[in-house]
Amino acid sequence: MIDPEGIVSQFYPVGGITRELLLRHGELVAGKALAVLDRAPWLDADREFVVQAAMLHDIGIGRTHCPELGCTGDLPYVCHGVEGRYILDRIGLKDHGLVCERHVGVGIRADETLRRKLPLPDRDMLPLSLEERLICYADKFFSKTDNGRHEKRIAEISAGLKRFSPEYGARFMALHRWLTRRPDGPQDAAEG
Repeated sequence: MIDPEGIVSQFYPVGGITRELLLRHGELVAGKALAVLDRAPWLDADREFVVQAAMLHDIGIGRTHCPELGCTGDLPYVCHGVEGRYILDRIGLKDHGLVCERHVGVGIRADETLRRKLPLPDRDMLPLSLEERLICYADKFFSKTDNGRHEKRIAEISAGLKRFSPEYGARFMALHRWLTRRPDGPQDAAEG
């Protein structure tokens, strides 16, 4: 049995702002992911893994420089997924680590890394499994900077992603349709 809170506590001190934000954000993302699954019975996801990975998906933020989240590392924030994968790979949670790496933005392709000169490995880091896609999607509804006080709407998420690249907004909307529309019909199962 994996204890996500215990794992987070290995890297972040109890009572620290980063730990509390990570746990709160992870709970919100896990709840959103499970709500999507509840409204989409055609999706056959490993619910236990979804909860665990949602709780751990941002574990790499402490190695980045993001003072508003209590993060005093040296790396740019975009590196938190790769750093999370490194952390979880070292403790034997390789599948959970892939979720960390692949949830950033709506996934990042190797050519995007090169074109935008991102300080990331030269490889595709796109969510592939249902669970990876689901956590990537659910994550976009909540910001850590407001501690989950506001659940974003679909249009807000899409517009925010388009600021980075029009392709990101389109990629999110494709993910939204894939997770919320019945395979046998056009209706949305979840408004979001």
